[in-house]
Amino acid sequence: MTRELTQNKIQKIWIPSKDDKPAMPRKSGGGPHLANPPTVIVMVGLPARGKTYMSRKLTRYLNWVGMPTKVFNVGEYRREAVKHYSSYDFFKSDNKEAVRIREQCALAALRDVKVYLTELGGQVAVFDATNTTRSRRDMILDFGAENGFKIFFIESICEDPNVIATNIMEVKVSCPDYQDCNKTDALEDFQKRIECYRVNYQPLDPDDYDKNLSFIKVIDVGRRFLVNRIQDHIQSRIVYYLMNIHVQPRSIYLCRHGESQHNLQGRLGGDSGLSTRGRKFANALAKFVEEQKLKDLKVWTSQLRRSIQTAEALNVPYEQWKALNEIDAGVCEEMTYEEVRERYPEEFALRDQDKYYYRYPTGESYQDLVQRVEPVIMELERQENVLVICHQAVMRCLLAYFLDKSADEMPYLKCPLHTVLKLTPVAYGCKVESISLNVEAVNTHRDRPEIKRGPGTLIRRNSVTPLTSHEPTKKPRIDALDDPTIPELTPLPGDVAW
Repeated sequence: MTRELTQNKIQKIWIPSKDDKPAMPRKSGGGPHLANPPTVIVMVGLPARGKTYMSRKLTRYLNWVGMPTKVFNVGEYRREAVKHYSSYDFFKSDNKEAVRIREQCALAALRDVKVYLTELGGQVAVFDATNTTRSRRDMILDFGAENGFKIFFIESICEDPNVIATNIMEVKVSCPDYQDCNKTDALEDFQKRIECYRVNYQPLDPDDYDKNLSFIKVIDVGRRFLVNRIQDHIQSRIVYYLMNIHVQPRSIYLCRHGESQHNLQGRLGGDSGLSTRGRKFANALAKFVEEQKLKDLKVWTSQLRRSIQTAEALNVPYEQWKALNEIDAGVCEEMTYEEVRERYPEEFALRDQDKYYYRYPTGESYQDLVQRVEPVIMELERQENVLVICHQAVMRCLLAYFLDKSADEMPYLKCPLHTVLKLTPVAYGCKVESISLNVEAVNTHRDRPEIKRGPGTLIRRNSVTPLTSHEPTKKPRIDALDDPTIPELTPLPGDVAW
């Protein structure tokens, strides 16, 4: 018997009519509902080969596209078990007590992986450790078979001494193991630690022992790749992402178009041109870009007039991306804030309930927008210096990716007009600089709304479970990122925010 369907009010999708619940439950983070079993990504390789860098970057990407993912770093478990690190002797294969502790830490991490994937709604877990022996990898394969998880290996191979030394100096010597050491002693100890692992290292063998496994070998920081037996779309996405990222120094500049006529009128979307102050900002942006003296800077815009007019003032070549167009407000396009509240009071209230998943009638949601701008993210990862001139919702999506913000936070990130955000990728995160070009503009930001509950009671809306999984780790993350410090702009008459 076919069940009747009804349309979910927030997402505008068809669901069984018995309960008007989101088709993609919050427990699983709102990501796509998949019949495939969960995936465990297993890192492989000697220390200082970029495994943790890839783990965190890949986790950030998968969470951003809607696949709840979490890293389980065995080193953090080891630091919790052994409070005070002494020397590389702990990693010698003949140190039986240390071997026992390391094995117990790996098993504890796998237990947490199981809980995350079976009870907490996780879809992908990244098991971040060296996993350099076949016996360790076979144990993980058995774990996957017992629990019905797919296993995908990522092996990082690099013998470039300059790359290894840079990685050690930028990341490893500042980790908790060496907090009481000088850099020279830390460097020497870590190099000896690497040799302890090298003695028993058994790389993945695509020709014989491991020929039936699913994996990718990343060789010399992406100079070359070897891919073996990709089995589903998640593995395919992982491979595509890893083949596009790089570690060369660069900066990404994000800004919105100059203030538009619709901004002045408080209208949503549309395709209006720049205001007088918007043109002034475009000229200020041209001067700013010239002062940066960036080599081979690429400039990207949307296909909307206000973004193109801003880029035209730069007097440099630029590329238009339809994917960078502002979120489609559907039936609410070109309305003012008050008009939306008056003509569509229910829609207005629904969007306040869940701004990320809310889809405008005949329009888009932030969730849709993330899928639309994913190719832009992939190309940004491939490029070096890029200036993206876009729109408020689009800029929020891009910023959420680089700053690892959840779906719940994304729609409320502050992206004021006439301000440039300079993003500089660093070891495990992204440095953010906010640069105001000192041209006044209306304030289009709207804070998270407050909802009345009970007579005369006004409280801030409770945060829902975010798309990404940010449970606290056993140790604070060294690369914890702060929100960008963006100055508040004084609202001018006629300001409106949506």
